[in-house]
Amino acid sequence: MNRLYYRFSDYLRERYGQKVYKLPVNLPVSCPNRDGKLSEKGCIFCGEEGAGFESLPDCLGVREQIERNARYIGKNYNAARFIAYFQNFTNTYVKFDDFRRYILEACIEDIVAICISTRPDCINDLYLGFLQEIKRDKNIDIVVELGLQSINHHTLRVLNRGHGLAEFIDAVIRLNRFGLDSCAHYIVDLPMDTLEDVIEGAKVISALGVRQVKCHSLYILRDTQAGLMYEKGELTPLSPDQYMERVISFLEYLDPEIVIQRLIGRAPKERTLFCNWGMSWWKVQELVEEKMRREGRYQGRKFNYLNGGFCMRNL
Repeated sequence: MNRLYYRFSDYLRERYGQKVYKLPVNLPVSCPNRDGKLSEKGCIFCGEEGAGFESLPDCLGVREQIERNARYIGKNYNAARFIAYFQNFTNTYVKFDDFRRYILEACIEDIVAICISTRPDCINDLYLGFLQEIKRDKNIDIVVELGLQSINHHTLRVLNRGHGLAEFIDAVIRLNRFGLDSCAHYIVDLPMDTLEDVIEGAKVISALGVRQVKCHSLYILRDTQAGLMYEKGELTPLSPDQYMERVISFLEYLDPEIVIQRLIGRAPKERTLFCNWGMSWWKVQELVEEKMRREGRYQGRKFNYLNGGFCMRNL
C-alpha cells in the first residue's frame, strides 16, 4: 500500500535511527526586504517577529540557545539527538565571518543536522562552500530552507517577495552542486494563485531535485500589509475544502521521495487575524489525511512527467 506522504518523522527515524527534534536558533539578523536594500515593507505576510515567534531571544549566544532548548526538549520528549534550526528572518544575510562563527557554535555533541532558513537570493558559493566543509568535516547534515511560496511571478510581486522564480532555481542548482539538501517553503492556498499554479509548483520543485518541502497555509497577522488588506476585504482566504484540495493535488504531483516537513503552518495567537479557519494545525492535518485515504490519493500518484514522462513510456 502506498504511504500517504513521506513524513518528516519517518525520514528522521530512517536517517538517524531514533527520535530527533529541532531546536530553534534566533540570530540578530534582518532581511534585505526589510532593511531597505530591496524594500522596507517586507513580505506582506511577515510580522515583526518573522517566523521565530517561539524562539529564545537573539541576545543569547547560539550555543546557549541550543543547550537551553536541548535540556527542555530532551527532558520532556525523551530526545537525545537534535537539529539546530536557524529559523528567523534571513540567516545567510550576514557577513561571512559572522555566519561562519554562528554555524561553528552549533557544531556540538548531539547535533546531527543544521537547518538554515534564508531567501533564495541571499546565498552564494562562498557560504555554500563553507557549509560543504561542515558537512564533510563535522559529519553534520546541512539543509538550507528557501522561501519560495509561489512560482507565479505575478503572485510573488503581490507578496512583495523581492525575487522571482529564477533566483530559487539558481539557489537549488547551487545547493545540489555542493551536495547540500534544500527545503522549499510553499504557501498552497494563496488566493492570487490557481490550482494549476500549485500543481506547477510541485512539478518545478520535483524537477529541480529539492529534497524537502514545507507546505504552509496562509495566515494573516495584525500590523502587516496582508492584515490591512484582509481588514479592507482585499484579501479573502480560501475555504478549508479548497486548501485540502490544493495541498493534496500538490502532493500528488510531487516526487514521492521528497520529505514533507509539514502540511500546515502555525501563527502567533496574540497577533493573528486569520489562521487555519479557527482549527488547530493537527485537526487540519487529520482532515487532509482522511480525505486522502477516502479518495485513494497519495504523494507521487501523478509523478509521471519527468524524463520524457508518459509519452516516452508508451512509444
